[in-house]
Amino acid sequence: MGLNIKPLADRVLVEPAAAETTTASGIIIPDNAKEKPQKGTIVAVGTGKKDEPLTVKVGDTVLYGKYSGTELKFEGKDYLMMRESDIMAII
Repeated sequence: MGLNIKPLADRVLVEPAAAETTTASGIIIPDNAKEKPQKGTIVAVGTGKKDEPLTVKVGDTVLYGKYSGTELKFEGKDYLMMRESDIMAII
């Protein structure tokens, strides 16, 4: 099953990791208090810019800023479209 979204230039499509539902001590976090995840998996990449190839690839797990990217929903799943420069690290 392929994803029918192809980012352009230096953009990447990220599937955010699920938000934490409990704390380390076992306290359940209600939906309205959950933090936005700042980690996700690259599911599609653009071709890069001239003289600036992308350093991330499909399958990489990355860390990004809390308010990075544009949220979009495709076939019932949530994704973030962002520039590679919004990604802080590959983990």
